[in-house]
Amino acid sequence: MNQIIIHGRLVRDPELKTAASGNEFCKFTVAVDRRKKEDPTDFFDCTAFGKTGVAISKYLTKGREILVQGRMESNTVDKDGQKRTYWGINVETFDFCGGPGGSAPSADAPAPDGFTAVPDPEGLPF
Repeated sequence: MNQIIIHGRLVRDPELKTAASGNEFCKFTVAVDRRKKEDPTDFFDCTAFGKTGVAISKYLTKGREILVQGRMESNTVDKDGQKRTYWGINVETFDFCGGPGGSAPSADAPAPDGFTAVPDPEGLPF
């Protein structure tokens, strides 16, 4: 089984491209911090195809949190007579994380349409 799940922040705005076949795909990089602050950050190159790629390019920008699930894939490229292997993630699904500015919504944020803010959660019977 080849499956990877990462949670991190976009390093730059996603790039939506169109292949010669007319199919759309989106390329982006996710920075994932390790558990200890002194450990280095890992960077994952990701590619999302079709509607998934379009949605990522439309709704996410640099600095936003994202949860990505997909497959690790390697590609070998012959560059200047030397073969190099690059690893990346072929994105199958993703989830939005944090608020629109890249962080969790504040307590003062207005309630979404159709919802009513609870003034005192301590007074709830459960």
